[in-house]
Amino acid sequence: MTYSKEFMVEPGSKVHLRHVDPAFTGKLSKAEAGDKTDHYCDKLRDLQMRLYAEKKHALLIVLQGMDAAGKDGVINHVIGAMNVQGTEVSHFNEPTPEERNHDFLWRVHQRAPGKGTVGIFNRSYYEDVLVVRVHNLVPEQEWSKRYASIDDFEKLLRKQNNTRIVKFFLHISKDEQLARFKERLDEPSHNWKISESDYSERSYWDDYVKAYEEIFERTSTKHAPWYVIPSNHKWFRNLAVSQILAEVMDDMHMKLPEPTVDLEAIRRKYHIT
Repeated sequence: MTYSKEFMVEPGSKVHLRHVDPAFTGKLSKAEAGDKTDHYCDKLRDLQMRLYAEKKHALLIVLQGMDAAGKDGVINHVIGAMNVQGTEVSHFNEPTPEERNHDFLWRVHQRAPGKGTVGIFNRSYYEDVLVVRVHNLVPEQEWSKRYASIDDFEKLLRKQNNTRIVKFFLHISKDEQLARFKERLDEPSHNWKISESDYSERSYWDDYVKAYEEIFERTSTKHAPWYVIPSNHKWFRNLAVSQILAEVMDDMHMKLPEPTVDLEAIRRKYHIT
């Protein structure tokens, strides 16, 4: 199965998350999925080396999802296969006073990946049409205009910097989220992740779903597609994300650059006695 086709949101289409099974596994076993994930992670390691060496492309990976959906897990278990020297993870917390004095994308553009680099946004500029909407932090007439600005920004990255953009929504059920919160309570090493807001935000679940569905409809494009990844099973999530990323990077047709020196001359000078 090619997950890029199975889970991609076709541009302009409507997505109803209630019709997407977050527990989907494609009838694979955990062991089978693990073997396949290892294969794709090996490919990612090689492809990222080419990206870093060639320095003609950039890759931006956007991770979104409800709390406990597994954004950190994807970074650790999939993107972690890449060389950290060529990757950068960015988080977008509450804007600083200086950032509020600029347009909402000002702080984001500064963290866009340069050529040869993989940028990972653990949450992203999409919070500016998500949280602000759900909690009425800005008027609708303001946040509703941001979809067009986001599309323009993504087009700019693609056309001006040869940046491929891949956006993942990690789809879990409300019951699975609660189960993961309990795991954090029961595991002392994860207690630090717990906050009261994790639980209070659950009362806005339907509002977040509605906001995400409009995000997919308005901003899934050929140049920056969304993928809705069933994520109740972490091992399947990792497989789907790794396969899609490997396919996207393979499609970039990257090559290692030619040597800048005469290899035979170097060999004769330093290695033949």
